[in-house]
Amino acid sequence: MSTETTTTLSKKDFQSDDEVRWCPGCGDYAILSAVQTVFPSLGIPREKFVIVSGIGCSSRFPYYMNTYGFHTIHGRAPAVATGLKMSRPDLSVWVVTGDGDALSIGGNHFMHVLRRNVGVKVLLFNNRIYGLTKGQYSPTSEVGKRTKSTPLGSVDAPFNPLAVALGAGATFVARSVDIFQPHLKSVLERAAAHPGTAFVEIYQNCNIFNDKAFENVTEKSARSENVLYLEHGEPLLFGKESPRGIARSGNSLEVVDVAEDGDGAGLVQWDERLPSAALAFELATLGPGFPVPLGVFRDVAAPVYEDAVIAQVRAQEEAHPDATLEQLIRGGDTWQVAGPTS
Repeated sequence: MSTETTTTLSKKDFQSDDEVRWCPGCGDYAILSAVQTVFPSLGIPREKFVIVSGIGCSSRFPYYMNTYGFHTIHGRAPAVATGLKMSRPDLSVWVVTGDGDALSIGGNHFMHVLRRNVGVKVLLFNNRIYGLTKGQYSPTSEVGKRTKSTPLGSVDAPFNPLAVALGAGATFVARSVDIFQPHLKSVLERAAAHPGTAFVEIYQNCNIFNDKAFENVTEKSARSENVLYLEHGEPLLFGKESPRGIARSGNSLEVVDVAEDGDGAGLVQWDERLPSAALAFELATLGPGFPVPLGVFRDVAAPVYEDAVIAQVRAQEEAHPDATLEQLIRGGDTWQVAGPTS
């Protein structure tokens, strides 16, 4: 990361003077705190950070960060962030979005920023509901979800944000939880260090319209038995009271019991750097009976979009040092429309 600054920054330096206006108890507070804690540790001058958001509760984020920011329009934050990163590749650009903003009206922009591998960091707050507009079902709401817009229960199959990101070719994909602060901060640091697009899904509780949506993960009594922490180079192990692991059986994954003194032999060894996203996709789409994986699903190197475009521009400038904008505009397929005849 950049080391241009010699000033030691703190969390307070990234807290704006705006009153934070989310509902009391909202998971967004925890995410904001984590980001404000991580940013000072990255060695980047505060004026080099930009937060770009769309529309939704999460999209108030730029107001609460003492950095540059854009509160853009619904679903278009990735497009604005791409333009910014292309024109100012020296900036650390972060997109803050929600499950509705990114995966509904913004699905097209979200997909293409991932496949292009633009050097921005995308934080998707997933609460499985439309919170800002008071509780309609979202693209990640589960089948049967009763809301103001689905009073009989949703019949839509929900999007899986990680599966969408992996399918779009994202080079860094991770998941964490709003209240799992040490884990979330670690994931944010990993995302910041990744060249290209880094995508992080954050389970975020909406205690007003969809409280305890991730209770199986967040409740202390169930957490140790239901969460699988992904650690590169380590076997897929989980469960404190009854140690279990993930093994391969034919073409499928299965949960197996593990002896308390077992070393994980026979279990799948986690590798976040595999060239193929197949195993990451399998873990991202585990069904009932499996734990919920948290951590980094994929971290691979690939050409960064803005680097390639800037290289093209520089090559053209070197090849045509005397070229002008007027020549560019008139140098292709142009024609002149004849004026009226007498």
